[in-house]
Amino acid sequence: VQLQASGGGLVRAGGSLRLSCAASGDTFSSFVMGWFRQAPGKERELLAGISTKGNNAYVSDSVKGRFTIFRDNAKNTVYLEMNSLKPEDTAVYYCAAGRDPYNSGNHYPYEFEYDYWGQGTLVTVSS
Repeated sequence: VQLQASGGGLVRAGGSLRLSCAASGDTFSSFVMGWFRQAPGKERELLAGISTKGNNAYVSDSVKGRFTIFRDNAKNTVYLEMNSLKPEDTAVYYCAAGRDPYNSGNHYPYEFEYDYWGQGTLVTVSS
């Protein structure tokens, strides 16, 4: 599957952005999806994950209450809604897909469980 992330940009603190990740090339609904980010000098971290049908979602404590993950299988797209953005949210954001051919209903909490990665989209939050 190929993943194309978009929606990043420059935003002021307190603002909002919605990231999109469009998938192609395989059955989107058989993949668990996740959003990660990597800030300069830091390790990549999992922000949110969502099961194949979208009924089980995880959001990291670091962004809980501000970020929401959801997906539209009819559009082969997963989204990350980001509100109340802070300068420390500045990073490259990546979407990722992990195979779940049996539709387990789970999200994937570990990076190694994701098989495919998008190219990343830069989010810059100014103070």
